[in-house]
Amino acid sequence: MDIVAIKKIIPHRYPLLLVDRIVELIPGERVVGLKSVTNTEPFFQGHFPEYPVMPGVLIIEALAQTGAVLMLQEGKEGQIPFFAGIDKARFRRQVVPGDQLRLELTVLRARAGTCKMDAKAYVGDELAAEAEILAVAR
Repeated sequence: MDIVAIKKIIPHRYPLLLVDRIVELIPGERVVGLKSVTNTEPFFQGHFPEYPVMPGVLIIEALAQTGAVLMLQEGKEGQIPFFAGIDKARFRRQVVPGDQLRLELTVLRARAGTCKMDAKAYVGDELAAEAEILAVAR
C-alpha cells in the first residue's frame, strides 16, 4: 500500500504523516509499515541540529499511525484514530537520517472501537523501540 492509499485511510498529513508504505496487512491481526528517515525531516531542525536523532515520541507516533491503518479496516473507514494509552514504552536504539524504520504491530485485543497492539520499530534487524499502544476510533 503506497502513501496515496494510506492517506485515504488515516487523516494524518505532512509534516506529521510518519508512515510511507504498508508492506503487510492482515486485517484484524497484523500490519507492517515502513518509514524512511531523511535528513530533511522538519524535526531535525531542533532535535538536534548538530546531532540529528528522531525523537522517541515520533517513533511511537509512527507506530501508532501504522496501527491506525490496521485498525481502520473492515467498515471503519472514515473514522479518526486517537491514542488512549501507551504502556511499556522502551527505546533501544537511536534513529538517525538514512535509517529505515520497519513498524510492526500485532493486535493483542480489539473490541467496540478500541484496539490494544504490541508495537515494535526496527532498523534492519535491530530493535529501536517497542510499546503497547491502546487506540480508539471515533
